[in-house]
Amino acid sequence: MRYKHIIWDWNGTLLNDTRLCVEVLNELLLKRGKLPITEADYRQNFNFPVINFYKYLGFETSAGSFESISHEFIHSYETRWLSECELHADVKLILNNLSEHGRTQSILSAAKQEALEIGIRHYGIHTHFTELVGCGDIYANGKITQGQQWLRRCKWSPSEIVLIGDTLHDYEVAKSLDTDCILLTHGHHCSSLLASSKATTVSSLSELEVLLY
Repeated sequence: MRYKHIIWDWNGTLLNDTRLCVEVLNELLLKRGKLPITEADYRQNFNFPVINFYKYLGFETSAGSFESISHEFIHSYETRWLSECELHADVKLILNNLSEHGRTQSILSAAKQEALEIGIRHYGIHTHFTELVGCGDIYANGKITQGQQWLRRCKWSPSEIVLIGDTLHDYEVAKSLDTDCILLTHGHHCSSLLASSKATTVSSLSELEVLLY
């Protein structure tokens, strides 16, 4: 195998939660008398930091308002995600295959650390990862800093690592770490948006696995 270590994104990459995110956002929009967003619009315009996407949707994003709507979103999302969301097809298979071939794996996520740890254990894939790197808050500002801190303490060189995600932000993170990047088109960004990067894009985890061996 070309890579010794795989960094996975979580939301959208391993966890299939795009539909739920759109539904929760539409609850918040309708509550404020605004038009709902389609999944296609979401996948074309969602970005990090999330506050910029909220501005695009027309939410009030002053400090107090953004904090309030962030808490609303997380509360609604967290009451539903463990019962309504599933892992993408072949997640357990590819994680197991990589582990069996002696490759180490970690997760780098913009999700809050506690929620990340709960989710990984809930879906029964926690044994595959050497480290789970999430964020300290709920505001989804991005994960470049966390990724750089992780890289400084890990034992692999950037050339031995590939980052696998589903958004242009994942590509930005990979560039900041000087690692290779592969983007899946089944998550929070559509294929046309991901094509604007220089990353390799694939439509499924089964297609992805071929690139890792």
